[in-house]
Amino acid sequence: MKHQGLGPVIAIANQKGGVGKTTTSINLAASLAALDQRVLLIDLDPQGNSTSGLGVDQNQVTSGTYDVLMGESVLADSIIDTDCERLSLLPASMDLAGAEVELVTEMGRELRMHQAFASYTGQSFDYVFIDCPPALSLLTVNALTASDQVLVTLQTEFYAMEGLTQLMDSIRRIRQALNAELSMEGILLTMVDRRNKLSTLVERDVRAYFGSQVFEEIIPRNVRLSEAPSYGVPVMYHDVRSKGAQAYLAVAKEFMHRRKV
Repeated sequence: MKHQGLGPVIAIANQKGGVGKTTTSINLAASLAALDQRVLLIDLDPQGNSTSGLGVDQNQVTSGTYDVLMGESVLADSIIDTDCERLSLLPASMDLAGAEVELVTEMGRELRMHQAFASYTGQSFDYVFIDCPPALSLLTVNALTASDQVLVTLQTEFYAMEGLTQLMDSIRRIRQALNAELSMEGILLTMVDRRNKLSTLVERDVRAYFGSQVFEEIIPRNVRLSEAPSYGVPVMYHDVRSKGAQAYLAVAKEFMHRRKV
């Protein structure tokens, strides 16, 4: 663990969009918080869906990931509490979309998030999650350079393996050039529909190829999961009995168990 006080830092990544990254970021973080863990969620996606999904208006964010990356604010001063007990947020402001362009000419641009963590002196957390943008952009490189592990969300659909191969290649390059300690936390299968033959075949192939790196628990397709962001709450606050809420609680328990083994 590189960052004292912050706890292990896990980037939730996949360069494909719509594969459950933000849904997992919000709901895994909230589930761990419900299991008495202190969790920080960092929204590094310019779309700001983790921010709005936790009931925070992007237009009202005065200091967030953009300000931390640009060195205009320190991490401890930009973290805010959410309505979920034990879950804190480093929100994404509307300015984050411009960070890529502004950082291009800066020295050490890939290390901005790492440096922000290194100088952190605030409250301690059991886990830190970074919701990465759906691209292998400078923001994602910052996240992977600052993280201890990567958790990959993988939708069980036709091009899943192809995208995963590209992502693994990128993780290898980050290890070689910027962060030798980066390791795989695991692969979480999302939007699984076991009544669908293709979904079942993809799940079988991924498990055969990646073995124990794949979480036993899966996230099924679930209407409540889609509805919850419009209410600005994690799914367990929307409908704790739903399949989606129960699935993320099960994943959170497996996540903690895997880290103890």
